[in-house]
Amino acid sequence: MNQTSPKRPATLQWVGSIDGHLEVLDQRLLPGRTEYLHIQETESLWQAIKSLAVRGAPAIGVAAAYGMVLAGRSVPATSQSNVLMEALARAATYLKSARPTAVNLAWAVDRMIRIAQSHRGIGVRPLRQRLLLEAAEIQFEDAAMCLAIGRHGASFIKNGMGVLTHCNAGALAASDHGTALAILYEAQRRGIHFRVFIDETRPLLQGARLTAWELLSSDIDATLICDNMAGLVMKQKKVDIVIVGADRIAANGDTANKIGTYSVAQLAKAHNIPFLIAAPTSTFDLSLPSGDHIPIEERSSDEITQTGPPLFPPMQIAPLGIKTYNPAFDVTPADLIAAIVTDKGVISPVHETTIRALLN
Repeated sequence: MNQTSPKRPATLQWVGSIDGHLEVLDQRLLPGRTEYLHIQETESLWQAIKSLAVRGAPAIGVAAAYGMVLAGRSVPATSQSNVLMEALARAATYLKSARPTAVNLAWAVDRMIRIAQSHRGIGVRPLRQRLLLEAAEIQFEDAAMCLAIGRHGASFIKNGMGVLTHCNAGALAASDHGTALAILYEAQRRGIHFRVFIDETRPLLQGARLTAWELLSSDIDATLICDNMAGLVMKQKKVDIVIVGADRIAANGDTANKIGTYSVAQLAKAHNIPFLIAAPTSTFDLSLPSGDHIPIEERSSDEITQTGPPLFPPMQIAPLGIKTYNPAFDVTPADLIAAIVTDKGVISPVHETTIRALLN
């Protein structure tokens, strides 16, 4: 089966030439509605990233690259190159502020800045076109990296296995294919039979809304469970391996991923179940020695005190005035991770030496 399901729409795509726009699948509406946002300026893209209309570390990296194209397009073609460079620098800082934990966003923005700097002498109009070509290349590379992750990781999946995953690390979180789910799609293509347990992933239910939708669309045997059931299904020996994605990986292998991942990793250790991370090499941040230095985004209290939007009117599920703590991510230490599956190969055991050896 082709890994891109005909039932599964594209996560994001650029439409038209340099004067076109970015179309982003509004993931806030899934699984109830399939609608696209038509984005033509960086401010709208920032809001789409911040509000999780587009989400997942690889996907927001690609989106941010196109955001730099939009920023460059706002500068008149008759301007001097330094005016364009100043606009790009402002856009870079602005876009990075939308989601500080996911390093792919900053990685893509910085790559676009480097391209602009190396081509600044060609004039504003040609440089804007060059930025669009680079953004498209980043999107193409992202899809290729995800496919490679699938190929490197599929051997971990055996016939009859039970796989547990947390949050959404599928095609919706990338240009296509995904990271953790790319491994499952490749195993399916190879004819391996397995079943998946999907954590619902509170507070925004990316597992229930997005991963369940993806796997159902791809005809993969999947069962949705509440987050607090993960330990039970492990104890019942229904889970043989855990595979999740990542938003940032420090030099020593400590990994930031959706809140709740650390708890799942601890449960996997207690039940002697391998815990795998799947991520492209662009997710590594070797400038950070450990996970203690990864910035953790904290989000609005409404996400845990209310339910409903945007599909339904908000419904209060916690008392008004209750204090909240809503970090979007937690960090799983490297010693809980059996392997990190990347587009360049598998890192195991996970520590700084093996990471740097693979990444050169």
